[in-house]
Amino acid sequence: MRINKINIFKIVLSLKGDFSIAMRKTLNPRIIVVELIGNKDEISGYGEGIPIETATGETPESTIDSIRRFINENRFPWDLNDISQVWDFVDAFPSGKKNNAAICAIELALLDFLGKHQHTAVIDYFPKSYRADKIHYGAPVTLGDMERNIEICKWIKKIGINHVRIKMGKDFERNKNALEATRRILGSGCELRIDPNGVWNRDLAFKHLPVIETCKVNIVEEPMMRDEPGFPEFVRLLGSKDIILMACESAPTLEDVKRIEAEGYYQMINVKLCRSGGFRRSLAMIDEIRKGGLSFQIGCTLGESGILSAAGRTLCLLCGDAVNYDGSYDQFLLKENTTVEDVSFGAGGEAGPLNGFGLGVQVRTQDLLRLAGGHPALTIPRP
Repeated sequence: MRINKINIFKIVLSLKGDFSIAMRKTLNPRIIVVELIGNKDEISGYGEGIPIETATGETPESTIDSIRRFINENRFPWDLNDISQVWDFVDAFPSGKKNNAAICAIELALLDFLGKHQHTAVIDYFPKSYRADKIHYGAPVTLGDMERNIEICKWIKKIGINHVRIKMGKDFERNKNALEATRRILGSGCELRIDPNGVWNRDLAFKHLPVIETCKVNIVEEPMMRDEPGFPEFVRLLGSKDIILMACESAPTLEDVKRIEAEGYYQMINVKLCRSGGFRRSLAMIDEIRKGGLSFQIGCTLGESGILSAAGRTLCLLCGDAVNYDGSYDQFLLKENTTVEDVSFGAGGEAGPLNGFGLGVQVRTQDLLRLAGGHPALTIPRP
């Protein structure tokens, strides 16, 4: 199958509310979409990457430049006929994290393009060893005001979701109130995970221990940087209370996973498809986590459009042994989307495979152009 032209779009999606985290205030997501256009424009493939500078050092501009550079290499599969071509291309990328959003966008576009041409769902290009027929997503409680958080908790209870991630910041009283209200509304049957995004120092972390224990928090996600004074002691105290410590920001690559295993601080790792550079790299990380005896969950990137949500759904379904799943929040977070389909979970957070070939979603070119301001950021013709 011939790829005749590649368009790279830089788009901005509007969110339905404030989804700030401790590391940064909410900004409407700046998303990079790669469009592969086939012979006579019959079939196009789409991939998405969200560059997060604080996670991988990437910006929209650097991501576009990396995509341009990778596509202009002689090894890019302009004639794509077999899945092995995708893996050969992706495996030759340099290691590290600084190109992961770019690699993710290219890889997803190639998989979507090939799958649509071969009438194959992307999930069928991967081993079935841990595949699940359906999974159940969790839901987030944001850093917003208490009134809004209470409304979110009531909605979570109504829809029947039983795993919740509570965003934490540096304000102890705000954190305490949010945690206590969440536990009170959702009851003892709901698993709670708190996520300070690594911004706590020693004193703030230890100040939270009593409320963490009282509210029966199950998982603490990346509370502080591992070189923060007091971190090893905090780890030991969590372990003595059977509270799981999960790595997130400190685990964007396979090399980081191996370091985490060697250090022995964390029992769980949050793997995110975009931050880790697509399926190939994410699944290599997950295989290493399995071999190392740790557990993992599948995370997501704030503001994913339907393209990346669909890819995330596939990764979740490939990992039936994951502890938890985040993602498929489209209708709950986005005012507008890139896809015809609404890639959102149902009652109880339940979700299964998407219908259709490739990633299982269709993109309206006119909507993509509108979201991009009327034109691609870059067009690369077939050489």
